[in-house]
Order: sequence, then C-alpha cells, then structure tokens
Amino acid sequence: MEKTDAGTTVGVADPYAHVERCDHLTDQGRCRFAVEHGDRDPEFAAARRAEDFRCPVAGDPIHEGLTGPWNWDDCEHFRCRNRDRECVRCGLEEVRMAHDDDRPLLEEHHLSYANASAAGDGDPSHEITVFLCRWCHAKVHNSWASLADEVGPDHEAIAAREERRSKEQSELGFESAAERFGEE
Repeated sequence: MEKTDAGTTVGVADPYAHVERCDHLTDQGRCRFAVEHGDRDPEFAAARRAEDFRCPVAGDPIHEGLTGPWNWDDCEHFRCRNRDRECVRCGLEEVRMAHDDDRPLLEEHHLSYANASAAGDGDPSHEITVFLCRWCHAKVHNSWASLADEVGPDHEAIAAREERRSKEQSELGFESAAERFGEE
C-alpha cells in the first residue's frame, strides 16, 4: 500500500486506479494546462500546441476511452482532485451549513503526494485526491483500512450529519420577528 512521507498508509496500492480524468483535460480532449499555464513549461506547451493542444493521454475525443500514447503517470503536469462531495469509502454525504464554522464532515485525502516539479520550485506535479469523512480518514491513516473496504458510515458520522440536517431543516421553517424576539 502507498504511504505518506510520515509513514502512514493512504489506503490504496495504486493511486492512478482511482483516476477518471485529469483536472486539466477539457471536454474537447485538450490540455488546459498547456493553454493557460504554458509559461510555466514552455517546452511542454510547444509540444501540445504542435498537436492542437491535444491531451497525449486522452487522445482523440471521437474514440471511446483513453486512446493516447501516454498513461496518466507519464504526464508531468497531471493532477486529479476529486470533487464528489461524499466519502469514497463509506458514502457519507457532506452537509455544509452556511455561515457556520463547524468542522467539515469530509476531508480531502491525498492518494498521491505531489513530487517536486522539474523546475525544483516545489509546485506539485502529480496530485491525486479523494474525499473521505473524517472518521474514515483517521482509520485509513491510523490503521490498515483501505478505500476498497465495504463499510457504512460510522455511528458518530451519521449522528453529526443528522444534527446538521436538523439544523438545516429548522432554518427552513418560518418564524416571525415577534416569535424570534419573544414579542407577542
């Protein structure tokens, strides 16, 4: 299983197995990094420009699946940050309250810690993240728990989610100013 620099596990053997697409890949199969950030890596941008900014992993968008000559791990500017707002291990959904500083139920979990870039400036080159509820996140880092484990949400996680949902529901109810301020 992959490990962090601190020696704790990340919960997967192959982080790239959890990748659907690069964050820089457009729906037209082009590399957004080369277009928008070409100044960071002019050589890479020039090579992509020569191929109409086509992603070397995605290949031709008229074909199904990844048809390019590269794999995700071949691209030095690859990044995949999961945006689904539920725990990939237990399925707990995030409930965020507006104007509330409560600790989030979900936390971003790195499956792959970025390597320093070729320029040596410490900018991440590969970053793969998913969301885990804070209970699963602790289990993955503090034990041999895996993202592939078939588990349901922890009892404490369900209680925290339901507490937020009940707050949300109470905010939806109408209460007159007289009721709120105790005037009759």
